[in-house]
Amino acid sequence: MKLLRYGPAGQEKPGLLDSDGAIRDLSGVIPDLAGDALAPGALAKIAAIDPASLPKVTGNPRLGPPVTGMKNLVCIGLNYADHAAETGSPIPKEPIVFLKSLNALSGPNDDVVIPRNSVKTDYEVELAIIIGTRAKYVSEENALDHVAGYAVGNDVSEREWQAERGGAWDKGKGFDTFGPLGPWLVTKDEIPDPQNLAMFTDVDGVRQQDGSTRTMIFGVKQVIAYVSQCITLNPGDVIFTGTPPGVGLGKKPAPVFLKAGQVMKLGIAGLGEQQQKLVPSS
Repeated sequence: MKLLRYGPAGQEKPGLLDSDGAIRDLSGVIPDLAGDALAPGALAKIAAIDPASLPKVTGNPRLGPPVTGMKNLVCIGLNYADHAAETGSPIPKEPIVFLKSLNALSGPNDDVVIPRNSVKTDYEVELAIIIGTRAKYVSEENALDHVAGYAVGNDVSEREWQAERGGAWDKGKGFDTFGPLGPWLVTKDEIPDPQNLAMFTDVDGVRQQDGSTRTMIFGVKQVIAYVSQCITLNPGDVIFTGTPPGVGLGKKPAPVFLKAGQVMKLGIAGLGEQQQKLVPSS
C-alpha cells in the first residue's frame, strides 16, 4: 500500500493511493497515520479494504509528511561508501547517529527555506525508514518486524552550521523545512529488498545524485538494531539512512551549493518522487 496524508499543514487527513493514482480518504477508518495505526494488525485491516469503497479525494491537494506523532527524527551520517569517498572521509566503524529537529519535517513538495545568511545549503536524497512498532534493544534478525514502511527523504543540510560552527551536526540539519518526507509511506511488503533501490536528485533538471542503496555501509537491519540500543524507537518515528554521492559539498573542483529559486527533485525506485522549490528566509 501507499499511505499518505493530505490537506493544509496542520490539518492533514489520512489517505491511500489507489491503483489509478487517486487519493482515497481514510479518515473514516483511522484518525491519522500515527501510533497504533502503523502496527502490523492495523495495516492489515487497511489493506483488506476495497479502495473503491472509500471516498475519492478531488482536486490536487497538498501532501503532508506521510506520518505524524513521531517522537524521533533520527539520521545516519556518512552511510554510503561512495559518498564517504567523495567527501574524503574514512568509512565509519559504527553508524554516525544524529537527530533532526521535528520542526524540520515538512511535506514532500513544500518549499524549502534557505536559512538567513546561509551560503552552504545542500541536498541529500535518502531512504527513510518509518517505524511501526516500538523498538528497544532489537536484534538485526528481528529489526524489520518493527518497520511499517519506507519513504523518500531529503536530508537538507547547511554545511557551514554542520561542520564549521563548533561541532554537532544537528545544528546544520535541523533548520525548519529541512526534512521533506514522502510523497507516501510504502508498506514494507512492497519493498522486499530495501538494499537494492535506485535513487536520484536533480537540481533545476540536471542530475546530481544517481546512486543506489546497494552501497550503504550499514543496511536497514543494522541501522534499526544499532539505533534501538541507544534511542527507543516509537511508532511513527523516522530514520533517514544516509545519502549516495553527488551532493553539492562533494562537487569538484569546488563545492556547489543551493540558491533561492532553484528546484530540487528527488526519487527512489518504488517509493515515488518529491520536489521542492528553494526560497529565501523572511
